[in-house]
Amino acid sequence: MTQFQIIVQDLTKTYRVPEREPGLKASIRSLYHKTYREVPAVKAISFRIEAGERVGFIGPNGAGKTTTLKMLAGLLHPSGGEALVAGFTPWQRKPDYLRQIAMVLGNKSQLMWDIPAHDTFRVLAEIYHVPASQFDATLGELVDLLDLGDLLSRPVRNLSLGERMKCELAASLIHHPAVLFLDEPTLGLDVSMQRRLRKFIAEYNRRHNATVILTSHYMADVVELCPRVILIHHGELLYDGPLAGLSEKLAPFKLIRLALREPIDGNLPEGIHIVSQENGSLTLRVERRDTAAITAQLLRTLPVIDLSVEDPPIETVIDQIYQEGAI
Repeated sequence: MTQFQIIVQDLTKTYRVPEREPGLKASIRSLYHKTYREVPAVKAISFRIEAGERVGFIGPNGAGKTTTLKMLAGLLHPSGGEALVAGFTPWQRKPDYLRQIAMVLGNKSQLMWDIPAHDTFRVLAEIYHVPASQFDATLGELVDLLDLGDLLSRPVRNLSLGERMKCELAASLIHHPAVLFLDEPTLGLDVSMQRRLRKFIAEYNRRHNATVILTSHYMADVVELCPRVILIHHGELLYDGPLAGLSEKLAPFKLIRLALREPIDGNLPEGIHIVSQENGSLTLRVERRDTAAITAQLLRTLPVIDLSVEDPPIETVIDQIYQEGAI
């Protein structure tokens, strides 16, 4: 029987925002007669996530991603709808629920700035009632996985951004949460540090079967970590399924890259669009349904040294969705 760790049904969040016209008279009038407008941030979205899944939660700025995560973490009350995370209603903020989750915000810090990260870890262990033996074992595992080394003994203010993010992740995992909300965890990090953090998240998920929801504007994070994506735009759910499914749905073509022994001057099969041609290299665009037949014909008729068939870059597909606001 499938066990759903997260169940969301018609979850909605609408903000009531005060408004006033510019000028002194409008300022005075607003003291006595305030006017408001309704701003929908999340519009009745529904989805289910199984225990141990890694799901990318993506969308453009202002789509409602962080608002949704904050509702699931219990930081915001919804305007409507229901949600269950690890069997709890998040916004009730029950202590047993808070021990089941962790949230990492790329632009926020939970570490105490002037003391070593190790001291913050001990404080968190006390807050979550983590036994000393479990704390030592967990910290040892995190030090090994994240290569924390001597970072634990240095004041947080002396750490680089990448070092600090590693400690932020470790701090969130001291109590072994079953659900991990990651909001832009690689924000501002260099490519090498992004790769190391992605590797850690995948390994932690494998070892502990933790459910991971990740938001990121770096598509490399989503591609490497998340077999499934949930895409929202203007607060509405547009897509929920495999990442590869977006390409198949929105980009009904593939790219064929060829390396040739010698340049050619035509004689290509019908239905091919040349994307680029330089010396002995060719990049062709073909209809997805014709890819197999055209590939076989190219191999028969051209002096091919190497050939690869690729989907269009996922960034291109995602940008198309963001621009059009629909699938």
